[in-house]
Amino acid sequence: MIREPIVLIILGAAIVTIVPRVAPLVLLSRITLPERAVRWLGFVPIAVLAALLAQAVFMPEGHISWPPENLAMIAIIPVLAIAVYTRSLIATVLGGVAVMALLRWMLG
Repeated sequence: MIREPIVLIILGAAIVTIVPRVAPLVLLSRITLPERAVRWLGFVPIAVLAALLAQAVFMPEGHISWPPENLAMIAIIPVLAIAVYTRSLIATVLGGVAVMALLRWMLG
């Protein structure tokens, strides 16, 4: 038997998940944004990803960790080179996995 509180929690979670996703679509579909705003919004995902990546690389345990304990800080250099050279997400991810595996094998 499904209890009423569980159903209410699931419905509440669905509402608070869907409202932030649908509200901007509904509001922004009725107006035309200036070209400058559209261009600025195009950089938001890149900025968010860069912030998350920087935190994961430079502060993996909540504080700054330096090589050789922080292998990610060593691995980021060849991985960024792969990303710039290939401009391929798949190549970058596979290169990152390979570089980290190699560093862990070599440096323990």
